[in-house]
Amino acid sequence: MRFPDLFTARDASRAAALQWIARQAVEGLTAGRHRSPHKGSSVEFKEHRPYVPGDELRNIDWRAFGKSDRLYIREFEEETNLRCTLLVDRSGSMQYAGSRALQLTDSRASLGNRKQDYATAIAAAIAYMMLSSQDAVGLMTFDDKISDSLPPRTMPSHLQALLAILASDSGGGETDLGTVIRQAMLKLPRRSLVVLISDGLGDPESLGKSLASLRAQRQEVVFLQILDPDEVDFPFHDRIEFRDLENGDHREIIDSRQIRSRYIESLNRHNATIEAACRRNRVDHAMITTDVPVVDALARFVTLRRGGGISGSLTFPGSVLASSQPNASAEGDSSR
Repeated sequence: MRFPDLFTARDASRAAALQWIARQAVEGLTAGRHRSPHKGSSVEFKEHRPYVPGDELRNIDWRAFGKSDRLYIREFEEETNLRCTLLVDRSGSMQYAGSRALQLTDSRASLGNRKQDYATAIAAAIAYMMLSSQDAVGLMTFDDKISDSLPPRTMPSHLQALLAILASDSGGGETDLGTVIRQAMLKLPRRSLVVLISDGLGDPESLGKSLASLRAQRQEVVFLQILDPDEVDFPFHDRIEFRDLENGDHREIIDSRQIRSRYIESLNRHNATIEAACRRNRVDHAMITTDVPVVDALARFVTLRRGGGISGSLTFPGSVLASSQPNASAEGDSSR
């Protein structure tokens, strides 16, 4: 087990806030505040009873919910062999935050509105949900290499260890998802669930080959692609400065109006390559923008887990489905 080298008071506050946000997202599912695309399905269950308000969350069978869109309580303890590892991207490109991204906060601390903060909140919510169902959850964070790692465990106390790593504000630098996934494969338990949470920037062909290798290892894979709305619809006008967030030293002043159509076209090709690789390898994939409430992102994850669709997107109306220009952020004046 490895913890961040410096777990500060600020990190402790962020961990508490992260746990609150995760719990709110999971409780949002139990309250039915998300919209499911699948209604009216029914499944016969044994040794379960319907959920009623006041039941403990730890007794909810989330896998039964994923199949039926109904909440059931386990009447008898049952063993589980589900082991999940969360792979969370903390590279430089994940540091971007646009004006429309959600500000993740509670009374204890502000997590921020970067893609990394959003990915962290989703990872915490998934971990909270699975541990409440006595499923084993592990974690690997990475930039150019895997930095922190925890093996899957089922104990409720394991959540605090996961939150300690997720709450640390480390990361930055370049990354190669293909290389990182190959490193992760050396540590992953066989025949488990792997949840990749990343913006998917970089070489999509390399990513596709690594996803194929994961599937060959008999891993079940979910890829949650996290993008800022700015990266999706490129709302910039006039002259603006763009900075590479991964190498930090490349700057170029351009007229953004002249490149928007080419940008969108290029990014759609990038996304199409990722989606094709996911479909080819039977990897569940969803693109989620950081203006989407965490509870809705968690609902999308549950939908993917129950086989509701191999690929899709979760964005607010008006967004254009596209991937992002590799590792770019915008600075300076622009009217949006």
